[in-house]
Amino acid sequence: MESSDVELDLQRSVQAVLRELSAQAPALRSNRGMWRWSLHKKIDRDPGKSPVLVRILLRELEKAEHEDGRRVIIPLLHTLMYVLTKATGISEELYQRTYAFCMRLLTLPAPYCTVALDCAIKLKTETAAPGTLYQRLVIAEQNLRSELYPYQERVFLFVDPELVSPSVCSALLLEIQAAQTQQTPEACMRHVVAHTLQAALGGACRADTLQRKLQPDSSDPLPDRPPSIPLPSPHITLHLWTDEEQLWKELVLFLYPKSQAHLSADLEALDLQGLLQDREQARVSVLSTDSGIERDLPSGSDELPIPSSPETEHARLQRKGGMKKRVWPPDISNWDGPPGLHRSTGRPSGDGELLPGVSRLHTARVLVLGDDRMLGRLARAYHNLRKQETKTFCLTPRLSLQLYYIPVLTPEKPPSSRHLEFGELAAFLGRADPWYESTVNTLCPAIQKLAEMPPSLDTSQTVDPFILDVITYYVRMGTQPIYFQIYTVKIFFRDLSQDSAEDIFLTELKVKIQDSKLPKDGFSPRRRGAAEAPGAELSLCYQKALLSHRTREVTISLRATGLVLKALPASDTDVLPVSRPPTPPPITVAPLTDHTCLSVNVTEVVKSSNLAGRSFSTVTNTFRTANVQIQSQDQRLLTLWLDKDHRRTFRDVTRFEVAPCPEPCSGAQKSKTLWLSSHQQKEMETTKAMPKPLLMPINTFSGIVQ
Repeated sequence: MESSDVELDLQRSVQAVLRELSAQAPALRSNRGMWRWSLHKKIDRDPGKSPVLVRILLRELEKAEHEDGRRVIIPLLHTLMYVLTKATGISEELYQRTYAFCMRLLTLPAPYCTVALDCAIKLKTETAAPGTLYQRLVIAEQNLRSELYPYQERVFLFVDPELVSPSVCSALLLEIQAAQTQQTPEACMRHVVAHTLQAALGGACRADTLQRKLQPDSSDPLPDRPPSIPLPSPHITLHLWTDEEQLWKELVLFLYPKSQAHLSADLEALDLQGLLQDREQARVSVLSTDSGIERDLPSGSDELPIPSSPETEHARLQRKGGMKKRVWPPDISNWDGPPGLHRSTGRPSGDGELLPGVSRLHTARVLVLGDDRMLGRLARAYHNLRKQETKTFCLTPRLSLQLYYIPVLTPEKPPSSRHLEFGELAAFLGRADPWYESTVNTLCPAIQKLAEMPPSLDTSQTVDPFILDVITYYVRMGTQPIYFQIYTVKIFFRDLSQDSAEDIFLTELKVKIQDSKLPKDGFSPRRRGAAEAPGAELSLCYQKALLSHRTREVTISLRATGLVLKALPASDTDVLPVSRPPTPPPITVAPLTDHTCLSVNVTEVVKSSNLAGRSFSTVTNTFRTANVQIQSQDQRLLTLWLDKDHRRTFRDVTRFEVAPCPEPCSGAQKSKTLWLSSHQQKEMETTKAMPKPLLMPINTFSGIVQ
């Protein structure tokens, strides 16, 4: 194929991707998600087309910059960076143009500047040492041993067998196993060596001779053109989520396997030195009665000796205050993101070193498949994991946790109503990030079609794993999280001897009145007063959000047949509130804005009287709040469903309270106030805002696009 034909073919594929993003071609919806995949497959089959595609993508990016077409900038930039990661032979001029474009994007607001900065850093690294991006990616994803780059990654694919059909689980397992059988450590290292040499030598590298030296002795004739160097898919493990603590257990096994041979002795010594030093400081009593010099502390049998050196001796002779600060465990309140409420975006602020000599050498990418019920289960596991960390603190210092979500809905009729019922969070992510909508949300029907297809009996034919490729693209390029507020609910039951229950929810809490018949609009009995009012008398106490960021407590009583508390917006007008977490005022009872609170929908019973008698009708009222207390007043009992999951049902409820779930804190953090003076405690009570809310991040490609 001539160069002009190659450029024309690639240009058509790029335009198809752009038309899909702009939603100007309804006929393309049947192939949604396939255009980006087919474009990258063309480059995988013929790597020589990479420079042509890079020029086309750069031209479209510069065109979007001049025409203010920001909607396509991030998708095109991700597509370009994915090509540059795998390609060799890209000229320095193309790298410089791409880097200059990313630097110009730094003047734009988030998320454009955030994504551009990440791309600029990668480009700078690649131009300084060609082939570095490919090499680091394969070493980390395949857990290969490297003294210079000891970072490791793993993708944990969690599937709830009660929410996803067995055929889907089997199809995913077969596709993952088929890909990983060809990705032995030796084969991956050969790919790394070949790619690094070709990227470093450029045109001077004889690719055919290099491939012959790297491959085993073979009598097969060499192909006409050098074979392409594949980018192996990451190491993925499939887990059927049956245990509540399964996420915690899998992460611990990944971080602390039986054999630590993959880490060098120097790293282990450095790690242990930092941990032991911090643990020794934790043993020192909180109140000190010595002279204030650390060397004068009494030596006990439980103290661990520290190697003597000029640096350590100088550190031990430093003057210390009368109060020793406990540094183990340190404050982990900023582990996964900045303060704020849900729908905030940005890079987590706790990705740096947390302890001396300890860095996060592992990245766990947790990918869940399912619907809103699966996300509710993930929120519970995430909350339990954060509480567990306040006690043991074994994952936080060395593990970076990244969460991903792919919607999978069981094929029931009608599918449209089911998508609206159980796919609210996926719809929200699609509205917030158009590239997520185009790339990830389209997987839902594709996974069902894959599960329904009979397995191929001919194992000699190589089939492109579409689902696995899209999952791989998502976990690699989805680096921008969207933070969602987790809400806690405290439940009180009719039986006073039964203890109250506490749980959390992420998307929805639904309330229904037990033994209550819904009224028929216009119902008019013949005798006056013969009709019994449906529903129950409820007392609602909530804090109303005002534009002045102040709060006002409101208490109302009404008769209702049910309530629904929604944590996600239902319209596009509430999708794009802010690009960064809102900063609450310094002194407030409950910081609220119009975009960071629950939407409470109450089905109220309206009574009317006329000559024929008494009639009842229903009307839905909506108000917004972050804290609400609801109690039944007339002995009618309530039934609660959390996150649309029938397994999380609470019956015979008389009262419940809902509030933003606070960030779990350790006992050491709680005991800090015990050692403060009364004046300091009063000062903290007047200046301290509400506890930091617990936010669960879900990674997307760009976060919330403004």
